[in-house]
Amino acid sequence: MLPVSLFGPLRPAAALVVVAATSLAAAPVLAAQSFVIQDIRIEGVQRTDPGTVFAALPFRIGDTYTDDKGSAALRALFATGLFKDVRIEIEGQVAVVVVEERAIIANIAFVGLKEFDKEPLTKSLRDAGIGEGLPFDRALIDRAEQEIKRQYLSRSLYGAEVVTTVTPIERNRVNVTFTMTEGEAARISDIRIAGASVMSESTLLELFELNPSGWFSWYSKSDRYSRTKLNSDLEKLRAYYFNRGYLEFAIESTQVTISPDKQTISIAISIKEGQPYTVTSVRLEGDFLGKEDEFRSLVLLRPGQPYRGDAVTETGRRFTDRMGLYGYAFARVESRPEIDRATGQVVVVFAAEPQRRVYVRRVDMAGNTRTRDEVIRREFRQLESAWYDGGLIKLSKERVDRLGYFKEIDIETSEVAGAPDQVDLVVTLTEKPTGNLAIGAGYSNAEKLTFSASIKQDNAFGSGKSLGLEVNTGRSNRTLVVSTVDPYWTVDGVSLALDAFYRTSRPINFLGDSYDLKTPGASARFGIPFSEYDTVFLGLGWERTELGTSVGLPLAWLNYRALYGSTTDAFATTLGWARDGRDSLLAPSTGRYQRLFFEWSFAGEVRYLKTNLQYQEYWSLPARLTLGVNAELGLGRGLGGKPFPVFKNFYGGGLGTVRVFEQGSLGVIDPTGSYIGGAKRFNANAELYFPVPGTGNDRSLRIFAFYDMGNVWREHEKATTASLRASAGLGLSWISPVGPLKLSWGTPLQVQRNDRIQRFQFQIGTAF
Repeated sequence: MLPVSLFGPLRPAAALVVVAATSLAAAPVLAAQSFVIQDIRIEGVQRTDPGTVFAALPFRIGDTYTDDKGSAALRALFATGLFKDVRIEIEGQVAVVVVEERAIIANIAFVGLKEFDKEPLTKSLRDAGIGEGLPFDRALIDRAEQEIKRQYLSRSLYGAEVVTTVTPIERNRVNVTFTMTEGEAARISDIRIAGASVMSESTLLELFELNPSGWFSWYSKSDRYSRTKLNSDLEKLRAYYFNRGYLEFAIESTQVTISPDKQTISIAISIKEGQPYTVTSVRLEGDFLGKEDEFRSLVLLRPGQPYRGDAVTETGRRFTDRMGLYGYAFARVESRPEIDRATGQVVVVFAAEPQRRVYVRRVDMAGNTRTRDEVIRREFRQLESAWYDGGLIKLSKERVDRLGYFKEIDIETSEVAGAPDQVDLVVTLTEKPTGNLAIGAGYSNAEKLTFSASIKQDNAFGSGKSLGLEVNTGRSNRTLVVSTVDPYWTVDGVSLALDAFYRTSRPINFLGDSYDLKTPGASARFGIPFSEYDTVFLGLGWERTELGTSVGLPLAWLNYRALYGSTTDAFATTLGWARDGRDSLLAPSTGRYQRLFFEWSFAGEVRYLKTNLQYQEYWSLPARLTLGVNAELGLGRGLGGKPFPVFKNFYGGGLGTVRVFEQGSLGVIDPTGSYIGGAKRFNANAELYFPVPGTGNDRSLRIFAFYDMGNVWREHEKATTASLRASAGLGLSWISPVGPLKLSWGTPLQVQRNDRIQRFQFQIGTAF
């Protein structure tokens, strides 16, 4: 390649003086006599822009060249990371900069990679400076190789080997190949706890997330050793004793032994239990803002009870949270036990230091690459330029979490430099896919295989609005629904929901004749928030009913057509109220949900009133159990002296009502064999959730036992306990990537001769 000069190509000089070698740490070079630079020439560049080299040089044409400037030029060029070797040669009054470029990485490949995904590994290597198109650096490659080995160790793959192969190719490029020999993961063969006398070893081992290999280890991977998990388990062990009064409990040693073949691991833990302590009193010290009585009411410890570490921690948290309500963002509360070993008693002292009161200068968002800032900010109750309020910040986080758009939400408080009375809130978010796919299927002799599906995008284009499409392909019932919801139709938080639907129904008919019911319609519903948890709904809708041929038409539908005609319109207004206090929408463990709904058809050929009441509650029980109950009552009544229209009937049976019974099969059966539902419905459900062994506190996968009871009745039929249907069974609940999945298998407990049984049922996208 021709040398690059500010004056063009130069003729080779007869004399050559080397003033710098290839390393800054090389031996002293020959000193060059100072001179005025007439030209600067660059040699050796292939891919690098010569302008990059000229920009790094500390001298220009017309400057006086010195050894100090030459050394500075070498340091600047090496600092770019683009060159493996650099030297400066002097030809008369011309400075010749000779460079040797680093090889460029053309391709990175992984051979034998199974434990990790390729994409995240490639990204992490690129962040470390190793990637396609980047300069090759042997030192970085060696460090990356060691880091990959450490990652394998963190997954108990102690026999894993990583070999790096660098293959030169044309145009000063290289291919880098990481060859992995992963081997088998080391499994925990046993865990022993020595020194336990008050508590049994088996009881203590039940606290651990790590455990020896078992039948479910293939899913939970709980038999893979991890130092982080072991430390977490040791903290659980320590907390277990502290919560029972053993203040001086100590873990004396922890030994982890791996077998010579690196396939099995043994863990030995030595503990000292100490003696239990009883609380005699709780004392408050420091500044409690003159509200000692208010703070004392928050104390969870009581004299005469054993010392409980979790109660001490929770009391301290309550104190700091309460001070946060008064604007003290940096309040400090320390607990100090004063123990008397002779009597086994302890006095718990809480010392408070409120620090200073502050207000929030700014609320910043980070991580919401898809969701617009305004969607998050409108859920915030902590305002900028207002006093810091810990309660409002907590409520803001809960409201953002209820959006369902984010996997993680973290709010950090940072001080403002030079302003001790100001803080900034940094809201860090991790987004998740907001599309939802709900799938349902069932099988029966009458309908054979039925399928229903819905697609919903809850955060369309990051606007917070939702768009939905629902399709049902059952032989007897087919549905097409298009819907959209704007949760902030007004700046005050009034929501607007629009629906357009087209339904056809061909109820099961033992006669096998063809007939159908077509129902097009549309509706609009407004949601008005009255509190942080209460919403009132107002709506207006239109619905048309078109009855097809009379051949095989159920008797109930013939009666309907005789009263109202084959084509009818109904204009209905809706009124509803909902309160949602559950801790989670997908896998609740505590909290309550209530809903009341009225639908009144005030115009058109059909007049009726329809009411629906629902109540849900969840309780967190010991041993990580959760009990959930659900009850629902529906009532319909015809107006104007006419019966309740059959096509507005309630249906029962299947998931969401009474499992084990075929979907929609409960209630009155028309003489033609059609399921027509009823004007009254009641169902009650109970589910007891317990964790899958080996999954720890993970609530995304749970096993449950259920008991369902309910039925559907006609408008003037008396609802009796003897007519109720009941079932019980087991199921599996899994929050899958496409939505919550429920599988259930059960048996009927109260059943009548004509009931249709469907023991196995599943649905994606359901709760009860």
